[in-house]
Amino acid sequence: MTPADMQQPCRISRVIGNNFVCVTDADGREVILRGLGIGFKKKPGDLVPPNKIEKIYDLRDPEKSTRLMELLADVPPEFLDVSTEIIEAAQQAIGRRLSENIYITLTDHICFAVERLRTGVDYPNQLLWEITNFYPGEFAVGCRALDIIEQRLGYRLSQDEAGFIALHIVNAEIDGKMSDMVRITELIRRITATVQDYYGVKLDEHSLDYGRFITHLKFLGQRITQNKYTHEEDAVFQSMIVRRFGHDYRCAERIRDDLRQAFGIGLPPEEMTFLTIHLHRLAQTMGVTEKEEETR
Repeated sequence: MTPADMQQPCRISRVIGNNFVCVTDADGREVILRGLGIGFKKKPGDLVPPNKIEKIYDLRDPEKSTRLMELLADVPPEFLDVSTEIIEAAQQAIGRRLSENIYITLTDHICFAVERLRTGVDYPNQLLWEITNFYPGEFAVGCRALDIIEQRLGYRLSQDEAGFIALHIVNAEIDGKMSDMVRITELIRRITATVQDYYGVKLDEHSLDYGRFITHLKFLGQRITQNKYTHEEDAVFQSMIVRRFGHDYRCAERIRDDLRQAFGIGLPPEEMTFLTIHLHRLAQTMGVTEKEEETR
């Protein structure tokens, strides 16, 4: 929903601050409106002119809407403005709508990151290498976010924070928990290490198939953490893939065994099939031919 969708004045149900109010839309849902002075000296029942609305936060989950309102009561409103600019830049850059929960998590993170900077508390990002290599698009947005934060708030955060912001963006892409995203990143690191060791070739991080492979692993990680696996019960297709891409399937088996040992994860046959297909594409990109595969 955009400000242009609000054609008629709406009544305030709750005043959050001078620049934020909560109203009830035509469907009876609460939405948050932002506008300069939109809540100044206002009270529930007062009308909000459409021309005062700069941004609408239409969080369809009532629990998330409540959490955002609670957060706005505790943090300066400019932090949400900054988060909104970063989120909009991220959605434009990656071409994907993000989970609405990021308005809460990213705003909260930036607020604490600035507080840590002001108090001299250093919080290094132990996953910075993995983030920059596995999620380069999101990391580029994280670096842009540092500029936005400096321009709007006057604080220059470190590259570590660019990595943390990138992780929030990736997390919002798959609509998961931040703790799950850390685990998924570690899972991707282990899998790519296994792949490079198995094929004996360094992965080309700039290739299209590498990007597709990382995307597959990201969503595989999501399915693992949520225990919601792909279910394509086509035994004939699975058998054909194992037969045609036997060398790649053995790599998938090595990955499966490593994940079972490291995380207690068991990949079902359907996941093994799709993992094998992605490995085969990756092997072709790396120049591993069918003849070479047979002799390895």
